[in-house]
This record gives sequence, C-alpha cells and structure tokens, in this order.
Amino acid sequence: MLAIRLEKDLEQEIDLLAKSKGSNRSAVVREAIVRYLEDNEDLELARQALTETRSSKSLKALRKDLGLDG
Repeated sequence: MLAIRLEKDLEQEIDLLAKSKGSNRSAVVREAIVRYLEDNEDLELARQALTETRSSKSLKALRKDLGLDG
C-alpha cells in the first residue's frame, strides 16, 4: 500500500479522468505509474542499444562486413 499527498487541483483532475473512464482514482493512478515505469524501462533499453551499436567503423568497412560490396 502506498499513500501520497497531492495538490487539490491534481486530485480533481484525476477524479475527472477516472469518472470519464468509468473507473476510480486508484486505478487511474496505478495505470499512470505502470506506464511511467514502462516508459523509463524502454528509455533505458534504448540507451543501452544505442551504446552497444555505436561503432567507429567506416561506412566502407561496414558495407564490406555486411557483404554489400563485392
């Protein structure tokens, strides 16, 4: 269980969103947290992939390695 304090304006926005979705405040906040965590995980994976794929090979050497230049 997690208890947080929110500004009244933010709480009202969450309530309006929950009402428009036919849901409740807890479900809206839970979904937002899950999406936030997933987005951060995706961002970290993208950063790792970028780091791993950076190469100092020239385009000519890369084309040769891939068999694109005969």
